[in-house]
Amino acid sequence: MSESMPTENTAPATPLVEIKDLARSFETGSGRVDVLSGLDLEIAAGDRIAVVGQSGVGKSTFLHILGTLDHPSSGTVKFRGEDVFDRSREALSDLRGRFLGFVFQFHHLLPEFSAVENVMMPGLIQGLAPEEMRGRAETMLGDVGLGHRIEHAVGKLSGGERQRVAVARALVLDPPLVLADEPTGNLDPATGDQVAELLFEMNRSRGTTLVVVTHSKRMADQLGRVLVLNEGRLHEGEAGTAVV
Repeated sequence: MSESMPTENTAPATPLVEIKDLARSFETGSGRVDVLSGLDLEIAAGDRIAVVGQSGVGKSTFLHILGTLDHPSSGTVKFRGEDVFDRSREALSDLRGRFLGFVFQFHHLLPEFSAVENVMMPGLIQGLAPEEMRGRAETMLGDVGLGHRIEHAVGKLSGGERQRVAVARALVLDPPLVLADEPTGNLDPATGDQVAELLFEMNRSRGTTLVVVTHSKRMADQLGRVLVLNEGRLHEGEAGTAVV
C-alpha cells in the first residue's frame, strides 16, 4: 500500500513565536535612537537559534522583548498564535512564569538561599505546592550534575556551578521556550561547554526551543541556525559566521 501524501488543504503548523515588523526606539538627550526596525522572525517549536552581531546593535533588547521583559515601540509578537502584548501586565507575568525560561550571563540567583531553594522559586511564584517543587528541583539539579550540592548556599558555589543552578531554574517548569543571554560569557571554555551541552540536551530530550544571544562562535555553530542582527533586522547567517 502506498504511503499517504498530505493533501493540499493540510494547514501548516502554527509557529511557536511569530514576530512581525518589530520596532524599538529610545528617546535620548540627543534625539531618538532606533534599535530595532522592521524585524520579522518565525520560530518553530524545537528550534535552536543563535543571535549574533556587533556589540550594541540591540541583541539584548530583542531578547528582552521576546521574553516580554520590555515592550516594542510597534509591531507584534505572537506566542502560539496570540499577540502577547495584548495581554494585561498580570497575564504577561503569568506567561513568563509558565512558558518561558531565562538564563542570563549574570545568573541572578539569590545567594542567601540554597541551590534547591533557588530552583524551586519559579514554581512557588506560580503557586505550586512546595513539596512538588522540591521534588522537581532535586530532579533537575541531578540532571545538571548538582545532585550532591542541593543544600549548598549558591553564594558558596563556583561560577560554573551557579550557572548550572541557573539553567536548572530556567528549566524546572519545563517551559517550551528558553531565552539565554550570553549564558557562557563569564565561564572558562570547559565550563562553558558543559553549560551549553546542558541546554542542548534539554532541546534533544524535551524539545525545548532555544534562542541564545552569544558572542561565542563555537556555541553559535553548535546551535545550528544563526541569525545576525544588523541595522535593526535579523538576517539568516551560516555556521562560521563571525561573532564579535
